[in-house]
Amino acid sequence: MDTKTATKQYPVTHTDAEWRKLLTPEQYQILRGHGTEAPGSCALNYEKRAGTFSCVGCDQPLFSSKKKFESGTGWPSFNDPEPGSVETTTDSSYGMVRTEVHCARCGGHLGHVFPDGPPPTNLRYCINGAVTNFKPDEG
Repeated sequence: MDTKTATKQYPVTHTDAEWRKLLTPEQYQILRGHGTEAPGSCALNYEKRAGTFSCVGCDQPLFSSKKKFESGTGWPSFNDPEPGSVETTTDSSYGMVRTEVHCARCGGHLGHVFPDGPPPTNLRYCINGAVTNFKPDEG
């Protein structure tokens, strides 16, 4: 874990025991343990309706479905988060240097961002669907 996310005080905090009660074992392993779901394992990867993807840890709106695209990677991919919803840190685990994406409200690990997405941002926010909730737009 990057020391920045380990020491920063987030608006939403819980003890480890509280996180374990609030989240499923898979969600806990990803959101709090910086894990990754198996590619193609989350139904939200295939979600096509208009709506908003939010953090399971604190309900922060993260991504609009308008910014979602099919990357072929097996994870939900977006080219731009909601303003102020995510933060990034350097992740040097597994012998690689990547940019980790975490929730700006609770600090939970969401995934990584890569510079190989579509215009206009050319970014691909590769997000674990298990740590997001989807709320369809009304109407």
